[in-house]
Amino acid sequence: MTATAHEDHANEELCQAGLELYTRALRDGPLPAAAADATPCLLDSGLLRPVVDTPDRLEPVAPAVALHRLLRASDERVAGERRRGERLAETFAPLLRIGGPHASADDSPALRLLSGKDRISRAIAEVMAEATDEVLTIQPHGAHIGPPPQVHEPVIERDQAFLARGGRIRALYQHTLRYAPTVLARYERLTGDVQARSLDEVTERLITVDRRVAYIPANEDRTLALEIRHPALITYFVTVFDRLWRLAVPMYPQAEQPPTLDGITPRQRAVAALLVEGHTDAVIADHLGMNVRTARVHIAKLAATLGSDSRAQLGYLIARSGILDRDA
Repeated sequence: MTATAHEDHANEELCQAGLELYTRALRDGPLPAAAADATPCLLDSGLLRPVVDTPDRLEPVAPAVALHRLLRASDERVAGERRRGERLAETFAPLLRIGGPHASADDSPALRLLSGKDRISRAIAEVMAEATDEVLTIQPHGAHIGPPPQVHEPVIERDQAFLARGGRIRALYQHTLRYAPTVLARYERLTGDVQARSLDEVTERLITVDRRVAYIPANEDRTLALEIRHPALITYFVTVFDRLWRLAVPMYPQAEQPPTLDGITPRQRAVAALLVEGHTDAVIADHLGMNVRTARVHIAKLAATLGSDSRAQLGYLIARSGILDRDA
């Protein structure tokens, strides 16, 4: 059997080679001094010691005694590190009071991963409690589906408190959420400088607060989120939001029907744009946040309006009609 090679390690630790030799000494009794040449740590840590009347042989120290000695050495090392930390704190105390041009009160990391929806909600609430200026948020399809409005009571209270401090909220949704009960309930209750707009398609969920902190999902089910404080990334997110905001249409009041162009609604134009790119019904539905049956209804209405008898012909007629080149 080949002996385990010795590796460098701290004095209070026991390597595999040293453990094997120490075990052998406990089991078989004193060993020749030369046996420990390859594992000097056993002598350095006091696990082996020369036999009093036979100095060329080494005997093992009792495990209980050895453990006590090593633990005491470890405690002394920890106490030494603690004293060193105290000395550093004393040294830096006056320097912290002085500060300087490079001192910053905000030492938060540029990126922080948050785990769990409760932890994410708490982090956003903490930032919102100090916010005074602006909240920009993008809510894609699915973000408000499921729980009834009362589940979001803490969020509504949080946002209303922010609005009451003079802040403003701008929110972007997909068109499919224009009549969602939770969205309707939210904007029936909030008062202040709050606006919502919608688009056919939006990005993944985004929340920016006072243009200094942003939150985006870090996994598909949104149980992980990234808290972002990097100025360049925040600027990028705000720029994307502003461009989408200019393209979006106001959600409230919503009594009027969407305008049409040559009998084609904006929703059908969005379907048509994806159709001419060759996407399947399922992909079109997923892109626009609707079910496949609704997508097929829009396709059928497009076909009827343009006089198409087949899907291939419909793509040709859409391209020829120029409906995608005009503004609704």
